[in-house]
Amino acid sequence: MSDLKLELKQLIITSLDLEDIEVADIDDSEPLFIDGLGLDSIDALELGLAIKKAFDVKIDANSEQTKAHFASINALAEFIEQSRNNA
Repeated sequence: MSDLKLELKQLIITSLDLEDIEVADIDDSEPLFIDGLGLDSIDALELGLAIKKAFDVKIDANSEQTKAHFASINALAEFIEQSRNNA
């Protein structure tokens, strides 16, 4: 597992206070919202702020692409890598 994906999983757990979930419980390709991890819209806002702060990336809350970026750990990692490369 890449360091970035591991970092993202840990960030999700700590920023959303997911006490019953371990890093190993989060599958890289599993959906983060509704099915899969089961996060909701409030979690999305909190997670977005945490990611913006931790990785210094710009997140457009009203963009359809943003929903795709938050689909899974794989999608988030790819979004952050692209953002870093475009900076």
